[in-house]
Order: sequence, then C-alpha cells, then structure tokens
Amino acid sequence: MAIWQREILTFTLLFFAVCIIGLFTKLFLPLLFGLLVFTLYRHLYEINRLEKWLRTGAQGNYPKSSGVWEEVYYHVYRIKKNNKRRKKKLGKMVDQFRQSTEALPDAAVVINDTDEIEWANKAAREILGLRPADKGQRVQNLIRFPEFIHYLKSKQYDEPVILSSPLNDKMTLAVRIINYGAGLRLLLAQDVTQLKQMERMRKDFVANVSHELRTPLTVMRGYLETLQDMNEEMSPLFTHSINNMLGQTDRMQHLVDDLLLLARLETKSKKHEIVDIPALLMQICNENEASFNAGRIELILDSQAMLLCEEHELHSAFANLLSNALKYSFEDTQVKIRWHQTDNAILLDVIDEGEGIASGDISRVTERFYRVEAKRVHKINGTGLGLAIVKHVLMRHDGQLVIRSELGKGSCFQCVFPLKRLAIKKNYSHEDG
Repeated sequence: MAIWQREILTFTLLFFAVCIIGLFTKLFLPLLFGLLVFTLYRHLYEINRLEKWLRTGAQGNYPKSSGVWEEVYYHVYRIKKNNKRRKKKLGKMVDQFRQSTEALPDAAVVINDTDEIEWANKAAREILGLRPADKGQRVQNLIRFPEFIHYLKSKQYDEPVILSSPLNDKMTLAVRIINYGAGLRLLLAQDVTQLKQMERMRKDFVANVSHELRTPLTVMRGYLETLQDMNEEMSPLFTHSINNMLGQTDRMQHLVDDLLLLARLETKSKKHEIVDIPALLMQICNENEASFNAGRIELILDSQAMLLCEEHELHSAFANLLSNALKYSFEDTQVKIRWHQTDNAILLDVIDEGEGIASGDISRVTERFYRVEAKRVHKINGTGLGLAIVKHVLMRHDGQLVIRSELGKGSCFQCVFPLKRLAIKKNYSHEDG
C-alpha cells in the first residue's frame, strides 16, 4: 500500500473513532476539533523540522519521523546525495579540463556574456599577459587592440582576427572565439608568427621570381618576333617552331602577369575611388566583343549604382569572369551580365550556358592553378589563376564570390558587394594603409 494511502486510511480510522465515541458521549464536535488541531499541529511540527534541516544545508542524516513525512525526508536526502555525487563528478571533469588546457601551447580564456574573464590558462598569462587577479575583469580592458574589440562586438566568429601580442609586438597571434554553454565563450589565441613569416616569404618569392622572369621573357619574345619577320628566308618547319615558341612565350607572360597581380593584391594598400560600374562593364564587354563572336554578350543594367573601390582591380576581376564564361560556353550561346541591387547588397551576375561545373569542384575552382578536368574537343588555354584573382579582388572590397553551377546547364558567377561600398559622393578618394 502506498504511503499516501496509509496516511489517508489512518486519518479515516481516527475520524470514525471520533464519530463513534462522540455518538456515545455526545462530544462529537469537540473531539473532531481536537483531531483536526492534532493533525494540523503534527504537519506544522514536521514542516518546522524540515525547514531547520534544510537551513543547515541538510547536513548529516535526515530527522526520524513516520508516515508520509518519513518519505519526504528520504526523497530530499536522496536528491541531495545524488546532487553531491554529480557535483563531485563535475568537479573532476572541470579539473581535467583545466589540467588539459593548462598544458596547451595556445592561450585559452573563458569569458562570460558580459565579456568578463572567468578563467585563463598558463599560456594566456605568457602570451596575452593575463594574471590570476584579472578574473572578473572585462577582456577588452586588457586586450585593447581596436581590431580585437571590433571582432568581439561583431559576434561574427567564423574567422580568426590577426593581431600582435600585448607583451611582444614581434609575436603574431590568431585569436578566435568559440561560443559554448549558457552565455560562455572560449577565447583561443595561437602563435602564428612563424606561419606568417613563411607566408610573407612565399609572397616575396613569387613576386620576386615573377618580376625577374619578365625581363628574359621580353628578350626571348623580341628575338622570336625578329626571327618571325624573316619568314621568307625560313622553312615551313622553322616557321611553325617559331610560332609555337611565341605562343608558349605569350602563355608564360600571361602566367607571370597573373602572379604579379596576385602578389600586388596581397601586399599593396587599398585605394578607394568612385567607379562608374555600368561604364566599366560596357568597356569590358566592348573589349571582349573583339576577341569572340559578336552578339554573344548581353549586358543588363538594372542599376546605375557606382562603387567605392579600386577600378583597375575590379576591371581585372570582371574581365576574368566574362572571358571565362565566353571560353567555357559554346560559340552559339549567349553570356549574360547583369548589374543590379537588392535591399541587402549590390550584385553582378555573369551567367553562361556552358559545360557547367561539378558540385565537387565548385569549392576548389578559386584555388590557384586548379583547373577542372573535363573532356573537351578543343583545349582551352589558361593559367588557372583567373578565379583566384577574382576571389582576392572581392575580398579586398568586402565582397564575396558565389558560384552556382550544374553540369551541362551552365554556371552563374555572382559578385556580392555590401551596401557600404555604394558610392554616394563624387570626386572622393582615399587610401587605406
């Protein structure tokens, strides 16, 4: 029988006893009143005992009682014991987490939803200069770099922010924030000084080698053109060889030019000026009409929006997209270029009806030298750097390249520019360092 059933049965038996005794003694009401007072006093007494036990933290064994109150004390005691066991287990997990993060070479800092430091490991003290006494301090008061404060406030933590160490300006850190738990965030700072040096060396190497290759290529092309002018005195085989060498020299020249352009995009400062995009697109279309069949390009200007950007860089990016669309689509198809604006962005769509790109290749076509393997009747020449240039140009202008494609049905390359790039004033230009 359940404890509540026994409690109700006991009260019912006492009530019947009071009824019987009251019937014979004619004291039913006084006896009933006494029963109710006794029952109320008993429960108030047990409530008082429970409150005192809980006030002391429910330490030790629970008070002895009977009936339903025995069960109440037991359940509270069991819940407390289970919580203590879970708390002990959680404490061990926290200790293991702290021990493991203490051994990390990267700085790890736990911050709450108000940007206050909850905990930091040993590396955070060595790399970021944090101290145990900084617990409870707001992290932006200790790491005062403007780029970090902007990164923290933006709540866009997909990419890390690069900054110098507060203790050593020669140390470069990649700082990333990861959301976890209820309002908690984990700040990780990794020393990427060596990686940045290697990347700088790679960029310098590519730029220097590309620059040094230009002179011998120019000399070779000059001699080859001289030999080509002596066409009447040469055999057909020699003429064919000269033409092939000129073609390969041109190919190498285009590769060197693209490498130099990429190197400049990665290193040079940004120059912003108001650019008339519709006029630029018309110029690019006219330039390509001369190299491809007339009438293949359809320019749709749904907006006259001008951008605050670098004209030469956008010319390179847009020209690459258009020439690619023309090269990789059939000669009897059109390529559409649409310049338009939405409530959230300014867009350039380059749409072709070509061979399309497999879904597995879309994420890789912007890599340097990556070219999609496809069986074609005619070989399409290219350096494999065009879309890499487009990607870098858009990144320098706070934009992104969105590619939608389906094999056999064509592709759409969309350049997405934020509204903050929309030009408002004329005769305006400045440089960013």
